[in-house]
Amino acid sequence: MHIEWTGATEYPQDNKARGFKVQDDRRKGLLITVSGVLVITPDSLLVRLISADEWTILFWRGLLSSIAILLVLAVLQRRRFLPGLLAIGRMGLGLAVMFSIGTVFFILSLETTTVANTLFIVSTAPVFAAIMSRLFLREAVSRRTLLTIAVTLIGVLIIAGGSVGGGPGSLFGDLAALVTAVSVAGTFTIARHSRPISMVPAMGISGLVTALIATVVSPPVALSQADAAYLAAMGLVVIPLSFSLMTIGPRYLPAPEVSLILLLEAVLAPLLIWLVLQEYPGNASLLGGAIVLGALFLANLASFYERPRR
Repeated sequence: MHIEWTGATEYPQDNKARGFKVQDDRRKGLLITVSGVLVITPDSLLVRLISADEWTILFWRGLLSSIAILLVLAVLQRRRFLPGLLAIGRMGLGLAVMFSIGTVFFILSLETTTVANTLFIVSTAPVFAAIMSRLFLREAVSRRTLLTIAVTLIGVLIIAGGSVGGGPGSLFGDLAALVTAVSVAGTFTIARHSRPISMVPAMGISGLVTALIATVVSPPVALSQADAAYLAAMGLVVIPLSFSLMTIGPRYLPAPEVSLILLLEAVLAPLLIWLVLQEYPGNASLLGGAIVLGALFLANLASFYERPRR
């Protein structure tokens, strides 16, 4: 009787403490992930405010973000920094190149089409990641995912159709955004394949690759004081801090919930551009974007509620 009585009072307390721990982790994850999205939201606006050409932006964006990421890793990891850098191997180098390609086409897209078009199309990256996971990692693709892929592609076609039909966007910029989405999806796939190894150092190397590509294509030009300030804010604060926060957040939240939060950028950034620069994205972009974001929202919401609960 004594043993049964002890268990009856002890286990509920343990379960209650465990429940508080889960809730605390969830609140922490929400705070970290939402903070990361809010920090990255002005990124597109900063790109638009810089008067320098896109290759100069890419050079300084890549170089400064690389310095920030690698320097922080070196300070935090100390003796483990070099082994961690070498541990990424060829897969890490592939990830760095893939993400660098995405960065190049992201800036080219922002410079040639509307911010709304760019972000709506780039937000389809998880869709392409699902396709790549099926092709290269042999992971099953659910019917819901296939339906989401079909609907989001319809949305992308509507956005591109608006650009061709005389809207404020451009077909080249829309295609550049599509290349960005595929590159980001490739980055996701490589990271998933190499889960036991931290790929954060690869992100620092990616910045160096981006700076190298920009230098080869078009050497950077001199910067005005305003451009230097915008680039410093982007490369030293916005990019490193937002990527770090959005990397830490998924440790405390399920992937579908993280995906739902990340969709906020595709909503907030165009609104910010609209308010500051009065850039109206066009009716076709708004319709196609609503279809893309709606499909992704519903798919991730369904996935979130289908997770096993205890």
